[in-house]
Amino acid sequence: MRRALLLGCLVLAPWAASAAQERQVFTRADTLRGSNTPQRAWWDVTFYDLHARITPSDSAIRGFNAITYDVLAPAQDMQIDLQAPLDIDSVVQAGQHLPYRRDGTAFFVALDAPQRAGDRHTLTVFYHGAYRAGAGAGAGGGPPFFWAVDSLGAPWVATADEEIGASAWWPLKDDQADEPDSQRIAITVPDPMLDVSNGRLRSSTPNGDGTTTYEWFVTNPINGYDVAVNADAHYVHFSDTYQGEGGALTLDFWPLSYHRDTARVQFQQARSMLACFEHWFGPYPWYEDGYKLIETSYLGMEHQSGIAYGNQYLPGYRGKDLSGTGLGMQWDLIIVHESAHEWWGNSISAKDHAEMWLHESFAMYAEGLYTECQHGKDAGERYLVGLRKRVKNDVPILGHYGVNHTPKSQDRYYKGSNMLLTIRQVIDDDSTWRSILRGLNQTFRHQTVWGRQIEDYVSERAGIDLHKVFAQYLTTTWIPVLEYTIAGKTLSYRWSNVVPGFDMPVRVTLTDRQPYSLLHPTETWQTVKLHVKHADRFRVDERFYVVAKNVTGTASPP
Repeated sequence: MRRALLLGCLVLAPWAASAAQERQVFTRADTLRGSNTPQRAWWDVTFYDLHARITPSDSAIRGFNAITYDVLAPAQDMQIDLQAPLDIDSVVQAGQHLPYRRDGTAFFVALDAPQRAGDRHTLTVFYHGAYRAGAGAGAGGGPPFFWAVDSLGAPWVATADEEIGASAWWPLKDDQADEPDSQRIAITVPDPMLDVSNGRLRSSTPNGDGTTTYEWFVTNPINGYDVAVNADAHYVHFSDTYQGEGGALTLDFWPLSYHRDTARVQFQQARSMLACFEHWFGPYPWYEDGYKLIETSYLGMEHQSGIAYGNQYLPGYRGKDLSGTGLGMQWDLIIVHESAHEWWGNSISAKDHAEMWLHESFAMYAEGLYTECQHGKDAGERYLVGLRKRVKNDVPILGHYGVNHTPKSQDRYYKGSNMLLTIRQVIDDDSTWRSILRGLNQTFRHQTVWGRQIEDYVSERAGIDLHKVFAQYLTTTWIPVLEYTIAGKTLSYRWSNVVPGFDMPVRVTLTDRQPYSLLHPTETWQTVKLHVKHADRFRVDERFYVVAKNVTGTASPP
């Protein structure tokens, strides 16, 4: 009874402490932005027809989005999201102007036509706004718009809005759980600027007023935050073809003109990246829309079929190796990491921002796999282990649901990737692990998912219940501690600092001369007889993200 009470305190206290470190008060605006409200739940978006005119001279935008949707249940009140400093000019359906009211970042439209289950309708939202210092999300040149100037003095405009949301620059149902089946992106910019967006270019139309409209089309489902503008007068284009698992994949590269020769060398990494990731994850998800790398003024973003690249043609992360092993300097992190999101984040997408580990943990784990493809399995594992020094364990990886919350901590990258490395060790069969990664991308291809679906799939295909492992690394700030004592020829061991029921197996060795052996610890002390003369260096296989602690003299094993 006394030991049970003590264990209960150990379980509860760290959780309370970690939760307090990022205690937040959420508002109605957070709920409207992050949940499937009644005004969102009754309709399913099928197509966005976005048209936007951008003028860098005054940081302004004007346009419309025609939203085609299926009615799931009868309703008359529809939520459309658009953030300040932008405003709606009018909402039109079937030739009728509809009344609407604003509630923070949400607009509620009173529909006139009957909305019957099974019907398909289109509603068009006209809007405008200007980004200026001290006025909304774009202040200071940050998300969603980066208003920059290239090295030749020309305006250079780009968008990136993953956390703030696509509604920071265009009106839509800004709910990560609902994606259109396809989308048109028609961007009008002043001459001689050229816009590069997602998918394939269908037309470029001079308007006779000193502007040109570039019409891009995405034939697959797409996250709202993946839709992008990249506009500059000095973009140049070169292309290649990759023969992959899905056939001939077009590779299109859009550097600035004065970086063309450097880009021709650096962007060759896309081929080895694609070969590696298709091996581990299955076919690139967007053969119909192609693959692009587009130079941007900011570091990078995983915009679907049009990766934003701003790593300045340096190795690693802006010329640095995040792992500290030297291995990260062998390749360009932005090409590798952001492209991994085409599978993890763009094809398989989290329904809620609370579960963005589904995007970032897998994408950073993919960096280790790319290192493995290039330099061998040991190198890939050493790269991932090297990232652990960046883990803070300040807050749990999982955020709060329904309020558009992603924890500020970066542990979903570094800790999450090491969780996946650990799970691979538990499964201990590379063929099975590869079949799981490929199977996930086949089963959940082009879908939005809950984390539990991924956890269930991995457990089922592995034949091992891994739910406690996921819970340990995602919902707490604790690293599992393998407590042990050695008395004569007896080793005693147990897990501590773990969620109740945690029973993950782990590999250990007793000396430098012995191979690793598998233990099956639980929270209860267990013993095993040793068959070595001198257990002089007990240690855990470093590929397991755990801590070993000798508690001789401080614990009371049986």
